[in-house]
Amino acid sequence: MTVRILPEAFRQIERLPTPIHRRVLEILDRLTRWPRVSGAKPLRGDLAGHYRMRTGDYRVEFYAMPDAVVIEKVGHRDGFYE
Repeated sequence: MTVRILPEAFRQIERLPTPIHRRVLEILDRLTRWPRVSGAKPLRGDLAGHYRMRTGDYRVEFYAMPDAVVIEKVGHRDGFYE
């Protein structure tokens, strides 16, 4: 599966502290095996159809298409869903 990163999410990834940056890249690598990925949680409400994976206090929000996983947002859990 292809992992696509939206431009804003790419900028968010680039601004992460180095240890978190590495962990987020590991999550992106795991998402290439979608849907056989553990730890992905479906979101509800306005974000229904989207998923999140976490690493420590950081979250990666994404949605799945037939041919790709699209990364929309990456950031600290404080205010992440606002």
